Amino acid sequence: MKTRVTELLGIEKPIIQGAMAWIADASLAAAVSEAGGLGIIACGSAPLTWVEQQVAEARAKTSKPIGANIMLMNPEAPELAKLLADLKVDVVTTGAGSPAPYIDMWKAAGMKVVPVVASSAQAKKMERAGADAIVAEGQEAGGHIGELTTMALTPAVCDAISIPVITAGGVADGRGVAAAFALGAEGVQVGTRFLTAEECTVADAYKQKIIDAGDADTIVTGRASGAPVRQLKNAFSREAKKLEATADGSAADRAKLEEMLAGSLRRAVQGDVKTGSVMSGQIAALVHDRKPALQIIDDMFAEAERWGALSLQQMADANAVRGWQRA
Repeated sequence: MKTRVTELLGIEKPIIQGAMAWIADASLAAAVSEAGGLGIIACGSAPLTWVEQQVAEARAKTSKPIGANIMLMNPEAPELAKLLADLKVDVVTTGAGSPAPYIDMWKAAGMKVVPVVASSAQAKKMERAGADAIVAEGQEAGGHIGELTTMALTPAVCDAISIPVITAGGVADGRGVAAAFALGAEGVQVGTRFLTAEECTVADAYKQKIIDAGDADTIVTGRASGAPVRQLKNAFSREAKKLEATADGSAADRAKLEEMLAGSLRRAVQGDVKTGSVMSGQIAALVHDRKPALQIIDDMFAEAERWGALSLQQMADANAVRGWQRA
């Protein structure tokens, strides 16, 4: 399958793996890239030495393109940006800020720049700054989110810019891929579905929590502080939500919240799914098993191609058959 995204990034299938902090390491990134997509190493707040090590490990496992993600609110973002340029990572995705100060440096190193945005206004700014493509991430996604849904955001961004758009948030199977293309996108970014990939090194308890999740099992915390995060419901997220609701904005309340949030994702990644932040998208309800990344991607695009080959009437008929089968 060829789209502007596959041609731009030098990949076989128009899918990139979401940058999940403390989760998206060399093991998962290399598996996704080797399977024909673009694997992403999430730099997060990790030390520079860890990032360099992960890039080297990924390149030892695959000769295909590898990407990395920078959260630009990280105080070490300038150092990370320079390191990735020195390493000549194939693609860099960005979030939580503007990559404009680093784009010329990355382009000089032969890298492609793909910011993640939550509005068409942000997409326009990134295109003017020199971005090669855009990830439009709807609020269905896990982790840090915006306010617009994927259904509304994707076509709005596609209408606003001329560079390729990659849809994120709410994609876990072929139906999601087909829907993304119907909305105007030329690729998809997938995070939650890869949490149960065999190559994902997150704790088994985290994977099982995803598999067991229903469609109403996520919760968004942090809206009051301007940093909304989608995660699965557990003792931690319910307590965080309760504390936000009763906080009066005092320094003591802010300090209590910050103390509670510190290290919460890493605790979950290591297996504490009760008092850790189990970040996940709403699409967890469609994740039912553990598979190699290659099978996840192949299954997803095989199903998407079946849907894409159908006319609108055939899609309606197929949906009716699915309903009858469930009945």
